[in-house]
Amino acid sequence: MEKPLHFRGPPKEKPTTILRRLLSEPGIIVAPGVYNPAVALLAEKMGFKALYLSGAAVTGALALPDLGLITLDEMALHVRWITRVTTLPLIVDVDTGFGEAINVMRTVRIMEEAGAAAVQIEDQVLPKKCGHLSGKQLVPAEEMAKKIRAAAEARSDPDFVIVARTDARGVEGFEEAVWRAQLYLEAGADVIFPEALTSKEEFAEFAKRVKAPLLANMTEFGKTPYITVREFEEMGYKIVIFPVTTFRAAMGAARRVLREILEKGTQKHVLDQLMTRQEFYELIGYWDYEKMDTRISEEVDRLLKYRKN
Repeated sequence: MEKPLHFRGPPKEKPTTILRRLLSEPGIIVAPGVYNPAVALLAEKMGFKALYLSGAAVTGALALPDLGLITLDEMALHVRWITRVTTLPLIVDVDTGFGEAINVMRTVRIMEEAGAAAVQIEDQVLPKKCGHLSGKQLVPAEEMAKKIRAAAEARSDPDFVIVARTDARGVEGFEEAVWRAQLYLEAGADVIFPEALTSKEEFAEFAKRVKAPLLANMTEFGKTPYITVREFEEMGYKIVIFPVTTFRAAMGAARRVLREILEKGTQKHVLDQLMTRQEFYELIGYWDYEKMDTRISEEVDRLLKYRKN
């Protein structure tokens, strides 16, 4: 009998190694946002190869705004919860790195220990904002370069990936975003994330100008038009994230069901919109837990019976 994932040993291949391999292989990596372990496990079961943990989704689930209010320890706790139930590489949004360069070094070590395969660091000033809102401010480029260099030097696993995000497009323009991306690559970034580009033409031009693995953010209700994974791949992007989509979907579904209960006093008319008990038990391996518990009890019963005889 296979043990539930919580009780298995280390995976045969480290998540960091998996992510490095995916980056080097042909094809694009689609990383859905997973804001809790159950959603992460569902994404793995459905066939995704990598996952993304968004600071906006975590703070949103805590009923907080995406203004850098979450702490390093809180984010690390969410990472540990997720990496206990999935073997997929997890890219973690650490906002501005939780401090200056020396703080970033500690952030990287803690995220490594928590099981992350990559961290994403952005070049905003605290309090940071959602990348698709106005009023953002940037730190000096050299300050962000120091953070990237510190992150690269701090990792103990050479396969651990450093993603550098620049918000320069919405603050100082497209050319500044390109210039900063090139600087961050020289400082040690493995992947570049140009946030809030506003057209397919900009994404294509950025890919021509910045020769590196590129990450695209296909979020909803933002400044980026809806572009398909295939289109991003054709433009030269290596990773596409959907950072808050599952959280927004869950909140929308919860609102519909709560309205149904409030207005009709029953949920029976929306059962087709719910994951069934059977489906959820299959997802988490419920019966494996029962079998494991039964087996242990039977083994101890046999041991006691032997000792009595």
